[in-house]
Parts: sequence; C-alpha cells; structure tokens
Amino acid sequence: MSASVYFDHNASAPLDPRVLATMLPFMREHHGNASSLHRAGRRARNALDAARAQVAMLVGSEPGEVVFTSGGSEANALALRGCCEARTPSRLLVSAVEHSSVLAPARALFRAGWVLEIIPVDRDCRVDLAALDELLERGPVALVSVMLANNETGVLQDVAAIAARVRSRGGVLHVDAAQAAGRVPIDMRALGCQLLTLSAHKLHGPQGAGALLRDRGLQLAPLIAGGGQEQGLRGGTEPVAALVGFGAAAALAAAELPARAAAMLVLRQRLETGLRELCGVALVAEGAARLPNTVQFALAGLDGAALQMGFDRLGFAVSTGSACHAGKPSHVLAAMGLPNDIAQGAIRVSLGKDNTASEVDAFIVALAGISAALPVAAVG
Repeated sequence: MSASVYFDHNASAPLDPRVLATMLPFMREHHGNASSLHRAGRRARNALDAARAQVAMLVGSEPGEVVFTSGGSEANALALRGCCEARTPSRLLVSAVEHSSVLAPARALFRAGWVLEIIPVDRDCRVDLAALDELLERGPVALVSVMLANNETGVLQDVAAIAARVRSRGGVLHVDAAQAAGRVPIDMRALGCQLLTLSAHKLHGPQGAGALLRDRGLQLAPLIAGGGQEQGLRGGTEPVAALVGFGAAAALAAAELPARAAAMLVLRQRLETGLRELCGVALVAEGAARLPNTVQFALAGLDGAALQMGFDRLGFAVSTGSACHAGKPSHVLAAMGLPNDIAQGAIRVSLGKDNTASEVDAFIVALAGISAALPVAAVG
C-alpha cells in the first residue's frame, strides 16, 4: 500500500477539520482569559460554558458536573487522589485491567496508607462480579474504579451491575470512559457512577484536553491549587481553544455516533472474518461485548513488536497494546491469563470513522505476507 493507513485510534484519533475550525478563532484573535471580566474575558468564558454543555450532553450529564483537565490521565488522577485525599484512608478497589493512569495513583494511595485491592477479570477481560462481591463483603470501601471499555481489548464492562453493588455498600464508583466516548452511547445516570473520565483526543478532538465529570454532592480534594478555576478543583488558566475543540468534538460525536458506530462495526467484522481465515491467528476476547472499532489478535509464537514494525514499513499504523506501555508486557493480557505465546504476539487494531473496507482488506493481505516472513519468537 503506498498511502499510510492509520489503525491506532485508541492511542489518539486524528483531529477533525471541523473541530479545528472552531478552535482557530481562539488561537488567532480571541485570546482573552476566561477569568477576566472585560469583553475578551467574557467571550472566553461564554465559549467555555458552551463547551462544558457540549461535553456534558455527550454523556447525559449536566454542565456544572464537568471539571476540565489537561486530559484523561489527569482526570483519572483527580478522581482517585481527589476522592481519597478528601477522606480518611480506608479501602480502594480497582480492576486488574485499568489504564496505568488509574493504577499508578492507586499505588501511590497504597503507599499513603490506603488498602488497595485488585478486582480480577476472566479470560475475556470482564470484571469477575463474584470476586467483586466477595471483596465488597469484607468491609467498607471508599472508592471503586472500573473502566467502561478496555483500551487494549475493547471489552465493555457491565458498569451498571458494578455500580449497583458498589452503591449498596455506600462506596463511590469511578469509571474511565475515555475509550468508550464517541464509540458507544454513554449515560452517566444509567451507568450509576459518581465520577467519569473523558479525553478529547480519543474522539477526534485536540490532545491536551479532558474532563472529570463529578456528582456535585461528592467532595474532592484538588490536585492543583490556584486561582479557583474549575470549581476550585483545577487551578490554572483554562486553555480556551483546546476546550472549545473538545466541546465541538463531543457535539459531533453525539450527533454522528449511530452512523460512526455502525460503520466501524462493519469494518471490525470484516477484519475479524479475514483474520479467522489466516492460519494461527487467535482473536482476543472474541466472545465478549466490545467497542465497535477494536480488535486485538495474536499469532502464536510471533513477536508483536516485530509484527508492528513490519506493518509500519508497509504503511500501517497499529499497536501492540496501550501506547503508554509500548514495548512492555501487557498487564491486561496477563490479568486475563493468556499464555505467553499469545500475549507476546498481540496486536491491537483500532479503527476510526474515516477508515475503509479496502484498507482492511489490504491489511489482511499485508498480515499474511509479514507473518510468513517473520521467524517464530522464543517464548517462555
């Protein structure tokens, strides 16, 4: 294939030109600080208010519940640290397949005196509800964090069932929905969570913008103290252009979600059909409910990093898993109990709204050629 094909939308989706168009006035001439009272400041504040409403609408929330951040990682940190640091140390539960931006603050809280317990998953990456029940029965839990859609496998969790269990025990539920937003419908009320993370660049918005949606009755401690911005939870001048872009991307995602999801599902199914026809290919979490755009597969005995580089040379951008852990063993696949020869050869394809059937077909042809040329890796 002569042109480059981008199949790594779970790492970052391209900026939609329509989103960029909304951002440009605030990058060129509208440079007011949203905390200023003069006309330029009021224009910036109005733009932020509009963006806040657009982001809230995407997930069935209210504008006053949106706390803008620099991205999903900061939103996750604010959820965990903000919730826990506002409380006396007790118990914290997180699933074994969370993103590193959840696991890292959870471990930091453990070092600060919190009891951290990991919720196991099954071989299809789904939270073990019986194990969660057992953990909840051991005593009071302050916070539980479970992602809506896994960034590597695309597997969707039964968040409503998890929320009912957590709520019955008086706990707070945080949901990292960064990968799910714009790909599946989200209603924060129906999910039953009190905290929800979003990231702009996963849904064709700009990098460097995100949000934590918070039940207004929930007390949080700020990560960044300062001038009182973002309800006193995130000090610092808001990046108006980026947040305007976030709002525009959220509005487009909400309006176009049914069409986008349907088109991506058709492509995902086409890709999976082609993969099944190749000898030695194993689809990860094939039987679980997944995002319409995500396929993870492996060729037993082949090295995933070598496969990734082979695709790159042919003009296909794919991943071996989370972009935050490129080149490292996947804790997600380990938690699922997949054998080494599968986990070592895993590749993630994450499709986007602009990908085509011809690109998928070319990828299958390329995979057949690359796998035939690569030596079998030594696996332990």
